[in-house]
Amino acid sequence: MRILVQSERFDFGAEANEFASGHKDMGAIVTFTGIVRDLAQGDLDRMVIEHYPGMTQKALEKIAAEAKTRWSLGDVLVIHRYGDLGPGEMIMMVATASPHRKDAFEAAEYLMDYLKSRAPFWKKEITDSGADWVAAKDADEDALKRW
Repeated sequence: MRILVQSERFDFGAEANEFASGHKDMGAIVTFTGIVRDLAQGDLDRMVIEHYPGMTQKALEKIAAEAKTRWSLGDVLVIHRYGDLGPGEMIMMVATASPHRKDAFEAAEYLMDYLKSRAPFWKKEITDSGADWVAAKDADEDALKRW
């Protein structure tokens, strides 16, 4: 299990290849990458992501460990960035390895839902007209209910 909270960009292809190469006994590798999406108006300058380092690392480790107990997983990778990110930049990556695809997909979805709704990150959208904190969405909260 590898959990990284970092400001630096990451190479999705390199991370996915490294993750997959160590799991010859797994039948499924699932990956997901979240990207900074521009606003509907097309005026997002950047998103600022803030966090408390020790608390964030522990929270992500806890949820990844929970995923490993709920599904048959050989490994988990979570990378989440913080700092100033522009439209199109990668925010996060989740990868799961399992003997079977169902467990790999479900665990990845579980991790993504958690990261979206419960991980201790705070996001602010910066535009020419000002800055607004990103509020929690009902749909994201609803997604957690299935777990």
